[in-house]
Amino acid sequence: MHSERDLALKVENVSKSFLVTQLRPWRASEALFHPISFFRESFFGDPFFALRDINLTVQRGEFLGLIGANGSGKSTLLRIIAGLSVPTTGTVAAHGRVASILDLGAGFHPRATGRENAYINGLLMGLPKDEIRRKIPEIIRFAELEAFADRPMRTYSWGMTLRLSFAVAAHVRPEILIVDEVLAVGDADFREKCFDHFESLKKDGVTIVLVSHDMSSIERFSNRVVLLEQGRIIGDGEPQPVINQYLEMLAARSPAAKRALRRAITAWRRAKEAELEDAAALAEKEPV
Repeated sequence: MHSERDLALKVENVSKSFLVTQLRPWRASEALFHPISFFRESFFGDPFFALRDINLTVQRGEFLGLIGANGSGKSTLLRIIAGLSVPTTGTVAAHGRVASILDLGAGFHPRATGRENAYINGLLMGLPKDEIRRKIPEIIRFAELEAFADRPMRTYSWGMTLRLSFAVAAHVRPEILIVDEVLAVGDADFREKCFDHFESLKKDGVTIVLVSHDMSSIERFSNRVVLLEQGRIIGDGEPQPVINQYLEMLAARSPAAKRALRRAITAWRRAKEAELEDAAALAEKEPV
């Protein structure tokens, strides 16, 4: 049983709803002659629940993977945890400095340079001025932007913006790091660099919450996986069983997904068998 002091995040009874209003165009005459209908359809509607009764605790140093189909509520939950959105009901408590990478380029001013944006974002995340000044060169090197650090952000490509976003969030040494699917924008080399940095953050005891559709990355890093479906938690536990639950759910919806899943499982089993054979061969060669 974990104590409250071991908690990095606590989400209690969180729901998030959005009002779905009438989107059809109104003519001025309808608004004039039918004001009640106009007012009701324009400002009232049916609530759509992106999240329903979410209860979740994350321990310090835990790497939590959030998975689910598009529209299941993953990004909405991350935005609430990061403090960028307010839940309709419920509470969220974060114990420690939170850094988030959710929307590509969020928090960056297009007219400021990459170096200036890194400095400003570090200050906004709560770092003292002297500390962020010391970290700026390391951030620029990690983002591989030495030649572009003093150019305005509006001249940056999506990949350059991503690299700077990740570098700033990771190098302010947060106690809680929240990452959405933005890493999909980066090239393979930079993704691997980010994953290596995840490993160092894990060793330092940083709590990480990652949303991804890349199940291999989720399985590789996560201590625990939560599966969302239609705004509710339907799976929570060890990575492999929850990932299997998700893949089986996808397979049940689509024959093509089912065939792809079978091929993936076959390839995974062969890879595991090869690993076991290699391990057995290595054990035979080692002296007793």
